[in-house]
Amino acid sequence: MFVLDSHSDTPSQMMRGQDVGICNLRGHVDFPRLKAGGVDASFFALYTPASMQPDAATRYALEMIGKVYDALEAYPGEAALALTPEDAFTNKEKGFVSIFLGMENGAPIQESLSLLRLFHRLGVRYITLTHNGDNQIADSAAEGKRWHGLSPFGREVVAEMNRIGMIVDLAHASDETFYDVISCSKSPVVSTHSCCRALAGHRRNMSDDMLRTLADHGGVVQINFYPVFLSDAFARTLAESGLEEKGWVESEWIKDPSDPVKRAAWDSVLDELAALPRPSYKEVVDHIDHAVKVAGIDHVGIGSDFDGIEVTPQGLEDVSKMQAIFDEMTVRGYSDDQIEKVAGANFIRVFNEVISNSLG
Repeated sequence: MFVLDSHSDTPSQMMRGQDVGICNLRGHVDFPRLKAGGVDASFFALYTPASMQPDAATRYALEMIGKVYDALEAYPGEAALALTPEDAFTNKEKGFVSIFLGMENGAPIQESLSLLRLFHRLGVRYITLTHNGDNQIADSAAEGKRWHGLSPFGREVVAEMNRIGMIVDLAHASDETFYDVISCSKSPVVSTHSCCRALAGHRRNMSDDMLRTLADHGGVVQINFYPVFLSDAFARTLAESGLEEKGWVESEWIKDPSDPVKRAAWDSVLDELAALPRPSYKEVVDHIDHAVKVAGIDHVGIGSDFDGIEVTPQGLEDVSKMQAIFDEMTVRGYSDDQIEKVAGANFIRVFNEVISNSLG
């Protein structure tokens, strides 16, 4: 079985000093824990916040790529860059974890298809068009008011991504953006880290019609581990706890991640979050079940959002626990072939089709 996690925000933690070559007390992903969890490939997302100015976003994304390259050079026996599924299979045969690059928020390409192509040459294999704010490409689920879907430039971006073989990611996209992309993309698209709106009503989740439409066009939804997206009850618990109002503690730490006092303050908030009654890995499988029921077994996968979420499900505290999902799927009667599809084969199929379409 080949296991692929389509979204982790580990480069953001690397920018704050995390060494991914060793097991970390904090954070969710590093090379040793990827291996311990049986994860063969992970997409490291180059996340830039919506508040960042375009030039700053471009620089920050380039620096994150540099951090990933540096880590791979520092630990050559642990992990290796992959640009295609074939690379990842070869890396697995050699005993390496594969690291793919994705970009979360298209802001770093600014309004330049040349920058889009440059990031592809540097290894970026998908772009999450938006994050928590409308941008020059499209509207986001958080706002959704600027373009009412894709911008004119966004349509050019989707066409060029199709041409060069880059995957279009609709996580964080508004509903209008979703349907715009579906209507104009010549290749299947994905949502690298989303859940099912029928089970939890967050606007970031996908409706049943969106799941069916994604499947009808050959795409795949990768189920997210964020408890707020898994459970409306947890979202209420979090809101009532007042811990959401302590986001400034993380912001202060991010400004100076080497400050032990600020690190300790943020660690304390993380401990409070972990102490809340959280949904478990079983709720992740509930969302897998629902997506399979609506979209079909060929259109569902896993995109953890590790290192980008402040709190995790019980039993999925970090990437080393990934096997819990597949064990639970076995308990629920999924066959080995079905589990293999969800574990990574479905995403790999789409990845290969995107590449193949670009060559045709």
